[in-house]
Amino acid sequence: MPELIRPAVRLHAAFLDCRDEWGPGPHEDGFGLHPGDDVDSPEGFAAWVHERVRLEHPAGTPCPPERHASARWIVQDGRVLGAIALRHRFDDRLGDIGYGVRPSARGRGLAGWALGLMLGEARAVLGRPRVLVLCAKDNIASARTIEGCGGVLDDVRGPVRRYWVPTDGRP
Repeated sequence: MPELIRPAVRLHAAFLDCRDEWGPGPHEDGFGLHPGDDVDSPEGFAAWVHERVRLEHPAGTPCPPERHASARWIVQDGRVLGAIALRHRFDDRLGDIGYGVRPSARGRGLAGWALGLMLGEARAVLGRPRVLVLCAKDNIASARTIEGCGGVLDDVRGPVRRYWVPTDGRP
C-alpha cells in the first residue's frame, strides 16, 4: 500500500533512483527540484530536504511570508514513486498543486490517489473551496487524473491546460 509522506533524508538512495529513472533535465513538478540543486551528496540532499519542509505549518496558523509548499512523496516498500506539492501562495503560472509519478509507476492510479489526499489538505490548510491544477496540454493521462478528481477545464493557454478542482471532493 502506498503512503504519502513528508520528504525524508533516509530515502536518499530511493529518491536518486526515482530521479534517475526520469533521466537528465527538468523533473516532475511535485519534487521542487531545480537544475542547481545538489541532491547527489548526502549533505546537499539533507539541505534540499530541509528546504522542502522547513516552512510547513499546521492548519489554522498563518502562512510564512516566503513562498512555500506542503511537499509529499509517494512511497511504497521503500521506493519513491512520485511526489506532490501544495503551494501555499496562489501562483497563476504554476497552479496550486503540482505532481508527478515516475514512469515505471504510472497507470496504477497513484496520481489520482495523491491528488485526492492533497485536496483535503488544501481545504484544511488554505481554507479555499477550489484550487488551480495545471498539466501539459498533451498529457492526456494527467488531464484524466485531474478530471477524475472533479477538475473542470478553465482554459488552455499555449501548451498548458488549466483546471479548477474543488477541495471538498465534489465537482
